[in-house]
Amino acid sequence: MNMIAVVLLVVWIYVLTVLQRAGLKYWLFLVGSVGLFVFYVIFLQPFLTQPLQSAVAAGAGILGNATGLYSYDFLYATLFIPTHQGSLSLYIDYECSGIIEIGTYLAMLIFFPVYNGFEKVVLSISGIFIILITNMMRIFIICVMVRTLGGDVYFYAHTIVGRLFFYGITILVYFYVFTKAQVIRQKIGRFRYGLAN
Repeated sequence: MNMIAVVLLVVWIYVLTVLQRAGLKYWLFLVGSVGLFVFYVIFLQPFLTQPLQSAVAAGAGILGNATGLYSYDFLYATLFIPTHQGSLSLYIDYECSGIIEIGTYLAMLIFFPVYNGFEKVVLSISGIFIILITNMMRIFIICVMVRTLGGDVYFYAHTIVGRLFFYGITILVYFYVFTKAQVIRQKIGRFRYGLAN
């Protein structure tokens, strides 16, 4: 599998150089973003998942300790929520770590042609930070709902309320980073919006 992935990586890089020379910005963005995300999952995800799980558990756990609503175990990325029916354990797994969302954001940003290199570095760091904090707040909201309303609401807290919060903030980030910047910096004929502050 690794040899196939390396061969595909070389082919992908070659295709990117062809698209770059041809000046096909849309295809460069599309092939670059999708390819980078796939290779991110293949090569980096195995090394980044555990640290992200622990970071999210620690961030949400600190909020739980500060409020006295629940406790956490940093080593096992687990939150312990006391409820009226008994204690509930919430394990921060692969899907809850935010690794997919961070990878998607970075893959798109790296190949987004609107920004220069320095802007991409700043937006990468700030975007990762916002996604992590938002994910920690999502876990905190889930834990508060389970603590106050009982274990029966876990499914709704996790599947509906938590996701609406997390993806609502993520959509705002995508709007400001990708959509708004594209509209403001576009040039149509001799008309240009210019760089807005």
